[in-house]
Amino acid sequence: MKAAPFAYVRPSRLSDAVAELAETRGGGKVIAGGQSLAPVLAMRLARPDTLIDINSIEELGALTRSGSALHIGAVVRQRRVERDPLSGSVPLLRLALPWVGHRELRSRGTVCGSLAHADPAAELPAVACCLDAELTLTGPSGHRRVSAREFFHGAMTTALTPDEILTSVRLPVAAEGDGFGFAEIARRHGDFALAGVAVRVRLRAGRPEATLTAFGVSDRPVTRDVSEQLAAAVTGSGDASADRLKGPLSAVADEIVDTDGDIHASRDYRRRLLLALAGRELSKAYERARDGA
Repeated sequence: MKAAPFAYVRPSRLSDAVAELAETRGGGKVIAGGQSLAPVLAMRLARPDTLIDINSIEELGALTRSGSALHIGAVVRQRRVERDPLSGSVPLLRLALPWVGHRELRSRGTVCGSLAHADPAAELPAVACCLDAELTLTGPSGHRRVSAREFFHGAMTTALTPDEILTSVRLPVAAEGDGFGFAEIARRHGDFALAGVAVRVRLRAGRPEATLTAFGVSDRPVTRDVSEQLAAAVTGSGDASADRLKGPLSAVADEIVDTDGDIHASRDYRRRLLLALAGRELSKAYERARDGA
């Protein structure tokens, strides 16, 4: 199918883009990479009056590190982040990006675009939630900052109002004693996940703190503190093998998976996938934190 007719504007200043979007009164859509939006338009699942192309706005192209955070502007491509040495300061992002679609899609797709699209089976929203990233939303009233864990309200639904643009995301850089894990199961590489996990472990004075974010198993990324489960596995032996973690994580997996299932995977199958992935990646993250890898 072809997209329904729409007007197209390409402002060079952020203030102009915000004004253009406000003028549409909810009938506009912002486009940067277009890898999520273009198929939606082609299937006529969205029929915006106006597309506001933000690619000419120079200030949205920044990829910088400032202090303890990596700043990614709204038009920065996923492939650029994947290849830039700066992204090495956020290892979880580096682990996740190769799972996002295919290289050709990442060469056009943007990090912020994936966050704004809010597909519950997408990788980057899970990364942002696991790291408790900070998103900047810009509208007629100025800027406001929202935690990633408060940004996602449901499938394709976020804290963005119709007159706001997601202009950047700030991800905390890793510190000494941090370890990370990321994995997913999909029918084919590049497909959205049937189930996936992003994991962060922090060792502080020998005590483990662990965060698990699951995706593909609910209508949004789901984040849980699993420090207690990790501590239960390592107490006495110092061993956080996937087998030792399986028992402590079982109740967490039962609670997180709330999808009814579909033709590709039942709810119980997704729960079993999540449990296996969570145990394996939490074990890896613990070893990386312990060994300084």
